[in-house]
Parts: sequence; C-alpha cells; structure tokens
Amino acid sequence: MAHLIAVNVGTPRPDGDSEGPPTGIHKSPVEGPVELRDPGDKRTGLGSGVAGDFLGDRRHHGGTDQAVYAVAHDELAHWAAEVGRDLPPGAFGENLTITGLDVDGALVGEIWAIGDVVRLQVTGPRIPCATFARAMAEERWVKRFTVRGRTGAYLRVLTPGLVQAGDAVVVESRPDHEITVPLMFRALTTERHLLPRLAEIGPDLSEEGPPGACGLPRGDHRRPDAVAHRV
Repeated sequence: MAHLIAVNVGTPRPDGDSEGPPTGIHKSPVEGPVELRDPGDKRTGLGSGVAGDFLGDRRHHGGTDQAVYAVAHDELAHWAAEVGRDLPPGAFGENLTITGLDVDGALVGEIWAIGDVVRLQVTGPRIPCATFARAMAEERWVKRFTVRGRTGAYLRVLTPGLVQAGDAVVVESRPDHEITVPLMFRALTTERHLLPRLAEIGPDLSEEGPPGACGLPRGDHRRPDAVAHRV
C-alpha cells in the first residue's frame, strides 16, 4: 500500500555560494504529526502549506496551488544511484516522500487522500532552478533533471489536517483527461507545442494559470536551465 515515508520541512539556510536571501530547500523529516493547510495567497499568505516549513522565495513558491510538494522515493533512489551518494527524504526539497504511488503518473487534478482526513489535489510539476542546482551540487543538474522529466508534483490542500510518516496515501479520484504531471512539465519547458493541451485540464488548472518555467513570465520560451529562482 502506498504510504508516506517522511514528512519534511525546511529551516532558513544560506543558498550555497549565492549572496541572496536564505532558502528552505534543505528539508528534513519531522517526527510525529504535521499540519497540512491551505496557505492562501502566495505573497501575503502563510507561504508553505506545511506547518513549520520555511520558504525563501514567496514570489515563485508556496501559496494555494503550490502548498505541498511530493516526490516518489523511487526517484530519490534513481538519482542516488546516478550521482553515487545517498539522497535521504527531503533531499529534493520535497515535503512528502512517498512510496508505492506513481507520483509522476499523476493526472493534474487528481485527488489523494492521506490518512483519515487530509485531501490533496495535484496541480502540476516542479520546475528546476538554480537554487535546486546549488543544493544538489551536481554538474548540469537542471538539464539532467529536466531531461528525465520526472519532477514530482505540487498539490493544493482541499481538506486540512494532520499527517505523519506511515500514513496511507490513496488516489481517491482522477479527472477525465490525459494530462499527466510530466506532460505538463514538458509543455512548460522542452516541448512548448504541447501548451494548448493544458486547456484540457479545465477547472482543475491552477487559478494562476500554468506556471512560467523557473518563474519566467508566461510565454517566455527560454530554456529552464538558463534562468533561476529560489525555493
């Protein structure tokens, strides 16, 4: 059965060798229950949808439609083998590390039930950025991550509540379209001809519309590895 391996939060830390503000991308597992909630507006709300989680760049991250970030444990294992070192839960800056669920097979708009109360809805992919690259400290990281295209998923909180490691994760419903998180990622980055297909998502599309690649204004066609924003 699919379940949470870890619930992870970040605290303020320097952003590598950058002289910019601190980042919360370095996340670690929390013991015991953690509250998931709708953080509200990206700029004026609570920031993260995970209580106790720090976000350094509130312009590009957090808010209702990026409240929670989930990654499959299998992806961490894949990249650990690729880079030759351990990547523990939280290594990608994810809030939820999940096993037994194909996170990257999720449809935009599908709803997950976690434990007895919490309901989350998939909103789209994570777009890799320079902060992520600095945290990973791997050569050409953004390009490699982009080419693989299995980014994990952002989620909004439909029903708030407490979650913890070991809680079951169940796909409760799936929308009637074929737009997966990886397809949306390709449309926003390397295969822009797919952008019109995002209209198939319908009312489940983020209220802000599709995110710009790495915080770019919508319609900017630069490569995701040519620009940067902070987590």
